[in-house]
Amino acid sequence: MGEPFLQTRFALPATPVTFLRRPRLAERLDQAFETPLTMVNGSAGAGKTLLVADWAARLGQPVAWFTDGAGNQGCGVFWAYVLQALRAAGVPLPADLGCPGEAHRVDHKLLARLACELSGRERPVVLVLDEFDRVTSARTAEQLEFVLHHSGQGLRLVLVTRTEPLLPLHRYRAAGAMTEIRDAELAFTVDEAAALLDLHGLRLPTAATRALVERTRGWAAGLRLCALAARQSPDPETYLKDFEAGRSPIADFLLAEVLKRQPARTQDLLLRVSVVERFTPALVAELTGRGGAEQALAELHGQNAFVEDLGHSWYRLHPLFGEILRVHLRVRSPGLETELHRCAARWLRDSGALPEALAHGAAAGDWNFTAQALVDDLAIGQLFTGLRASDLAELFSRMEPEATTAAADLVRAACELSEYDVARGLVHLRRAEERLAARTDPAGRLSCALLQSLAGRLTGSPGMAEQAATTAGELRGEVPAHLLEKHPEFTALLLTHLGSARLWAGRFEEARAALSEVAGFPSGVSTALPREDSLAQLALIDYLDGRLCPAERKARAALREAEKYGLGRPRSCGSGLGRLVLAAVAVDRGEPDQAQALLDEVAESGTPADPVTAAGRALATARLLLSRGEPRAAAAAADLGVPALVASPWAAAQTALIASAAQLAEGRPDSALKMLDDVSCDDDPVCAAELAWARFAAGDREAAIELLDRVRTQGRTAPRATVRAALVRAEAAQDSDVATARTLLAQALREARRERLRRPFLEAGPRIRHLLETPPLQGLAAGWLTPSGRASPGGPGTAVEPSSPVVEELSGREREVVGRLADLMSTEEIAADLYVSVNTVKTHLKSAYRKLGVNGRAEAVRRAREHGLI
Repeated sequence: MGEPFLQTRFALPATPVTFLRRPRLAERLDQAFETPLTMVNGSAGAGKTLLVADWAARLGQPVAWFTDGAGNQGCGVFWAYVLQALRAAGVPLPADLGCPGEAHRVDHKLLARLACELSGRERPVVLVLDEFDRVTSARTAEQLEFVLHHSGQGLRLVLVTRTEPLLPLHRYRAAGAMTEIRDAELAFTVDEAAALLDLHGLRLPTAATRALVERTRGWAAGLRLCALAARQSPDPETYLKDFEAGRSPIADFLLAEVLKRQPARTQDLLLRVSVVERFTPALVAELTGRGGAEQALAELHGQNAFVEDLGHSWYRLHPLFGEILRVHLRVRSPGLETELHRCAARWLRDSGALPEALAHGAAAGDWNFTAQALVDDLAIGQLFTGLRASDLAELFSRMEPEATTAAADLVRAACELSEYDVARGLVHLRRAEERLAARTDPAGRLSCALLQSLAGRLTGSPGMAEQAATTAGELRGEVPAHLLEKHPEFTALLLTHLGSARLWAGRFEEARAALSEVAGFPSGVSTALPREDSLAQLALIDYLDGRLCPAERKARAALREAEKYGLGRPRSCGSGLGRLVLAAVAVDRGEPDQAQALLDEVAESGTPADPVTAAGRALATARLLLSRGEPRAAAAAADLGVPALVASPWAAAQTALIASAAQLAEGRPDSALKMLDDVSCDDDPVCAAELAWARFAAGDREAAIELLDRVRTQGRTAPRATVRAALVRAEAAQDSDVATARTLLAQALREARRERLRRPFLEAGPRIRHLLETPPLQGLAAGWLTPSGRASPGGPGTAVEPSSPVVEELSGREREVVGRLADLMSTEEIAADLYVSVNTVKTHLKSAYRKLGVNGRAEAVRRAREHGLI
């Protein structure tokens, strides 16, 4: 999902031959099965990790182990690794559980599903989180506490940490639900220290051992470091006495007694590799300029000289040792650290480790190299989508103005455009274009084309986007095929921007072709945002084509794509468009509360970035306001004010139709007709039917029928078009042929019922509503447009009570909630079952009660069953 998991983070650390097993601590750890939470909390080098690793290795059952050695990279990365650790330990997690899609965010529903899965286990899972002190995010800690609490007896969590974790430990302590091993217990006793020294080949008098324990306070690393140094001395007892008396704690000891006891070549090797987090013999050879690193590393590891073997020829220094070495390197060789970072960056780039290469390039201050590495890998799309987008944006935000290459300008342009600062982004993009014109750089020019397509989308310039796509098509054959395969997000983003630009231009079929290709990409975190974006735009096309059900399905698919990877924070240009389409569908179905709730959710994300989304938001809002009898507010909302270089025909037409309806609602038919003078919908049956309706309602009946006659020749049967057209013709036929009017109205009811299209009937005049009350048409309207008819108290043959006002059908989620009321579930149980909050359930219940005209749970269930809603 973006980049491979580091398998070493899931491996139990191997215990060295000098490891001392301490039964008293192992017995304390055995209590972990009796309490949900166990915390091993001690200072650096206290022996925490090896203690727990040895205990876990002897349990006789798989243990999920995760070492958070990379630091606080965000809750999304944290939970991605936790899930992988569980799977690596053989915990059977369902395939549809999902995975975080952003580095700094995780969907609450994913955590709820995980807790639910663990709570159902007969045998608890043991999860060890090593180096948990690196998790400094209160949000991550809160999420972990939620999973632990709701997993019940299915999870036993062991935290290995240097500091108090940000968990409500007081609650666990008060409930006796926590096992603790702290620094005082981790400290070596005199007998244990003597045994440890014996493993190192040292036998000291009891008094000397006791003095060493008192001076080091039983600190495991200190004892071991002392033992390693002392056994090199001809008089270990005297050496330890001197060390205890006059040295600074660890730094001086490591430098003087560990580093300096190595041969000069090995000292140089250790100092140079201290700038990288992990290294192989090949990288060491690059940093030192010498061969033979494989043997040297193996010897250092065999000597327990703070070089850890990660497997697969990868090594790392003990973190404390590495930190001390880096400080010493800066003093001993000023300026060398920068050159080592630069050297490591180039080797890592050539080895395919792009994230690490970028980090070292930035550390070296070599921004030209760092930007070029990103562009050459065709990874510039990762600034817009994927797990690393935020991290890359933060890294390149530090780029200095001295970086003057085309790649640096491309990265600057991408960073500005990712924040939708089009003006500044275009400045950098133009400069990059000028520099690329003088050189052969297929990857750079292809990256430039991607940014041009985005700029064309954001500025409402379909021509710019088309030219960019054409250029990209010509350049694809000039870059290595494996780069395009490695970065599917590049093509997905390019096609999404092209499709959006075509949609803005009203070229729906061409837009559908590009967007459908993206929607067909395999699902993955790197393509999740463009897939969501494309599905939402396809939904808008279906809506504008007059097909509500397909529009709803695609919009919901877009939301599911976002939810699957926890893509809650908007990053794509079209974020929110799926909800806007659902809001427009809800308005057409006569569900104003549902529409308002969706619009409120979109409003939280701020101003839309691209013209298509901005137009969708304006039109959905205006339609809702019209349905609520607020014509002036609707006209104001429909006034797009979208900064676009090219006007959109469909957006302009929809704006004019809303403005006309607003004028008509205020009793100004002449003004309403004037608003329609410049509207041309000959190639758009849905727009033409809406235009005919507007002209008919404003009194221009002849023009309305003439327009419908032209639409009929198009041969398209989108329900919104056919229903509007049938209602206009029915209204016109009522004066001379009521039977034909009824036939047309019946046709409209059948078409509308398939998609629950209510708005045209709600906006119809009183004569149409009167026809709906006649027996032949009541049956077609009953249950979805009007309530089901009930017999009059007078019995058969007597008049039926007039139908009450139009009933709003429950939304899909409201049906699910009311259906669970029928199962006698509490509000809390419904929330847990649907993976939503209790407040969300209450909101759905309130809306459902209003729609059903009830005040309580039992009555809501009864009414819903009467209308066949559940």
